[in-house]
Amino acid sequence: MRRRFAGILGLIILIASVATLLAAPALKPFERGTWQSVLRGHAGRPTLVHFWGVTCGPCKVELPELGRFAKDHPGIDVVTISADLVPNLPAATQSMLDKAGLSSTENFIFSDGFVERLRFEVDPAWQGDIPRTMLISRDGTITTIEGSAEMADLEKWSGQQLATH
Repeated sequence: MRRRFAGILGLIILIASVATLLAAPALKPFERGTWQSVLRGHAGRPTLVHFWGVTCGPCKVELPELGRFAKDHPGIDVVTISADLVPNLPAATQSMLDKAGLSSTENFIFSDGFVERLRFEVDPAWQGDIPRTMLISRDGTITTIEGSAEMADLEKWSGQQLATH
């Protein structure tokens, strides 16, 4: 009986370990200094960085479109950053990313109560409006789209980025 129990327990632990390995990457904290780390980590690669929030109506429409974009453009790095002012929403944030097909991208969530400082590090002129998309070319040039991004514009930009490779 004990062997059987130990065997079943071992199987449960093995299944849980595999499920953990296959699970989507956890949300990373976006805190002081993270923006520079993101820029360094994607240097030389075309990167789309999307700032959004769970309480943002246009973001709810745009996220699934970005999920399709990420799937259709594997040569473009996609990074999402939940910049919601509502604190402690990691479960809702992860749920929206999962439903949008973005759970395998690099995902951050604001984790500093001093959100003005985080926004200032990204862009001193940014007042916090979301959605906001930043297109970073291979050479580091940044194009900012305030409000919802048009998918046609993202397609055009990605075509230019991939053609210069």
